[in-house]
Amino acid sequence: MRASLLQIDVNDDESVTSRRGRVADLVRDQAGVDLVVLPELWTTGAFAYDGFGAEAEPLDGPTHEAMSKAASDAGVWLHAGSIPERAASGTGSAAESPLYNTSLVYSPAGELVAAYRKIHRFGFDKGEAVMMGAGTELVTVRLPETVLGVATCYDLRFPELFRGLVDAGAQTFVLPAGWPERRRAHWTLLAQARAVENQAYVLACGTAGTHAGVPQAGHSIVVDPWGEVLAEAGPGEEILTVDFDPAKVAATREQFPALKDRRLGLDTPTH
Repeated sequence: MRASLLQIDVNDDESVTSRRGRVADLVRDQAGVDLVVLPELWTTGAFAYDGFGAEAEPLDGPTHEAMSKAASDAGVWLHAGSIPERAASGTGSAAESPLYNTSLVYSPAGELVAAYRKIHRFGFDKGEAVMMGAGTELVTVRLPETVLGVATCYDLRFPELFRGLVDAGAQTFVLPAGWPERRRAHWTLLAQARAVENQAYVLACGTAGTHAGVPQAGHSIVVDPWGEVLAEAGPGEEILTVDFDPAKVAATREQFPALKDRRLGLDTPTH
């Protein structure tokens, strides 16, 4: 497979509308690639809390329309990063509608095949942690070559989520993020750890630039099932394209069958 991670520069000088159109064109430029991945909350910026409410949109909103058409035009599977989703409340009042940090995945025909609401919200009782609801469901997407396990940014710190995705059949983890520069060392370390412990690929796509005053880490990374870094971006806007062999997951799990020796799980009795 060939994947392109689009490490978008998210800054305060570019409008959401302008960035949405620019990113759609970048996706179209990836025709011939199998899978394209965008970062977390690239329309607004992951730390631009003040803009979440104003820029929130339904699943069939303007970002969906732009990404669906871009995926179809390019003929690629597209993980379109995440958006601030305003879910229907049933009351008809937008002010009462809950917000979620929601990832969107499209088929090469432009069909929305999956939506994942981020389970672990960052902020320690402020920002995203209080402004957005928590997702409750694990999401996998079956491609012809591999099964994607979908996670978002702060999820990377919670290994039980990834083990659950493995149990659901995941072979390749796709993780959009808005990871800050000051914790970049954790980004690399955790991406490799999730790959090694689950014997799976990790495709982690971050943002570049500075938004809401927070410098972004960049350094999108692709890690193989042995923990080897296949490709890593720099700090600025960049398209990171890498070829990888999905069959290596099964080969690694057969050659070194550590997952078969698991003893602990959610159903393990406690005393």
